[in-house]
Amino acid sequence: MSDSKAKPAISLEKAQKARRKFLQSVGLTVTFTGIPLLGFIPVADASPPRLRPPGALNEKDLLASCIKCGQCVQVCPVQAIKLADLSDGFGIGVPYINARAQACDFSCDAVQCVLACPTGALTYTKPDFLEVRDGALLAAAPILKAKENDPEPTLNLRERIGVARLARPESCLAIQGKGFKGQTRGAAFRGKLRYVAVDRWKPIPVRDHPYDLELCDLCVRECPVKAAIELRPVKGADGIERMTPTVLEPCVGCGVCEMVCPAEPAAIVVDPQAVWKD
Repeated sequence: MSDSKAKPAISLEKAQKARRKFLQSVGLTVTFTGIPLLGFIPVADASPPRLRPPGALNEKDLLASCIKCGQCVQVCPVQAIKLADLSDGFGIGVPYINARAQACDFSCDAVQCVLACPTGALTYTKPDFLEVRDGALLAAAPILKAKENDPEPTLNLRERIGVARLARPESCLAIQGKGFKGQTRGAAFRGKLRYVAVDRWKPIPVRDHPYDLELCDLCVRECPVKAAIELRPVKGADGIERMTPTVLEPCVGCGVCEMVCPAEPAAIVVDPQAVWKD
């Protein structure tokens, strides 16, 4: 016979405690190793691109160079720039703009977010070794309507951040031949916009500037860039010409047209990171 004694059977209570401890350990391991891997989720889900602040590098270069410091957020006069949250994965803390909620209206004139960026993730001019996508480069320096009579009216920006598009022509008031009266987006809307006729330097709440228009042209009227969009007579399938918002090459993708559109959802939207195509 062996001299060794048989080990006593582990009690049910002890077995349950050991199992709970093991599962807790597994849970903590998954938590601390899994959270960083959430960065892969937007890639796997093919999440739509974000509208980035003016002067943003191409997406992969932006993600590599942005240090998530938030300086661009602090200097934006209309608080258009936000920092992405956990759901953005690799984009956590990277600045973006939700144009429908608050567009970039260039109230700062000099694109202060670019000046504030310490790494060059936002820049006026890309270094030669970085790619410029076909159609991203603007044909000429955009002219700000607010500065049109200034000695230097242009905006220091070489590349567009997106392109506006008439996404829902059937809901466009101009195409329907309708006017607009009242507060675009309603009394609860918190967006701001620079109205030069009211104050050259200080943007005011959109809800504080009601309209009375025979024909709605808000997307054209409030676009901060000269000749970026206009109403043109366009012949429909029925042969009738209707005044239609038409996006032109100077469009930089600021999103003001999307923000002020009174249709819900907006008839005109900005496609983030889109390029100009004739």
